[in-house]
Amino acid sequence: MAESPIIVWFRLDLRLADHAALDEAAKTGAPLLPVYILDDATPGNLRMGGAARWWLHGSLAALDRNLAERGGRLHLRQGAAPEILAELLDETGASAIHATKGYEPWESKLEETVAAVCATRNAELRLLPGRLLFEPEAIASGSGQPFRVFAPFWKACLAAPPPRAPLPAPKLGRFADAKSESLESLELLPSKPDWAGGLRAAWQPGEGAAQARLRDFIAERLQRYADDRSNLDGEMSSRLSPYLHFGEISPNQVWHAVTHAAASGGKLDRGAFSFLRELGWREFSYRLLDRFPGMTHHPLKPAFARFPWRNDALAFQA
Repeated sequence: MAESPIIVWFRLDLRLADHAALDEAAKTGAPLLPVYILDDATPGNLRMGGAARWWLHGSLAALDRNLAERGGRLHLRQGAAPEILAELLDETGASAIHATKGYEPWESKLEETVAAVCATRNAELRLLPGRLLFEPEAIASGSGQPFRVFAPFWKACLAAPPPRAPLPAPKLGRFADAKSESLESLELLPSKPDWAGGLRAAWQPGEGAAQARLRDFIAERLQRYADDRSNLDGEMSSRLSPYLHFGEISPNQVWHAVTHAAASGGKLDRGAFSFLRELGWREFSYRLLDRFPGMTHHPLKPAFARFPWRNDALAFQA
């Protein structure tokens, strides 16, 4: 009887290095089935827009190439993720699904539904950290409530044990196979008119490009970041945001690369400290979103729902 595979469900973690879910699956020695599901149903009106889809196309292609170098491939499906994963469990007899825990507003309910799907098929769902520096439960105020103000939140982060060291890309031995849609069939790229020329000229999605971008930033701009980050007359930012969003690089990898490069006498220089604080804002935003998912459509403070607006079409146009 064929050995049951483990489904590695890639989400916003499109990389091989520092991928705890992939690492744990590889350690079992079971055949791996890497899967990405284009799910436009679950996010509803928060689903990806055109530019994000363009990026996703390149990121999926890069991940597939990286897996191919190791003897595997990325399996693509589209539809509601719980339904697709149920189909894959039935088709392959997989014993488990490994994935990185998510914090988008719809992901908590999604993960509960997938857990129920697994339970009815006697399969295990393992959700591992990897999208944040600190898991939400690790950083709390003195009262135990989530922070609503950044400064005390970031102070608590700096006082906590540092983020764990990044994991190397695991050795991937055996792979399982299943039906897969083609990348082109997902229709992520713009058709006519092709408006993505500027994106192609400025960006290269993928894990390798993310690491190259980080190296360049550390070498060329990190030391001056505190002084130059607000200047508009040059490329002063790290330009890591889309790579972090799609998980082509992890915040842990960025944190440790920056702290290693900038530490002097046990202290961070101003540029590194200022840049890591921007990673802190990313963490803080995810905390708020995780605790207050309604803020995607409503203000965190209800009083702002009655904020007065000046409706001036000519001023807006100007």
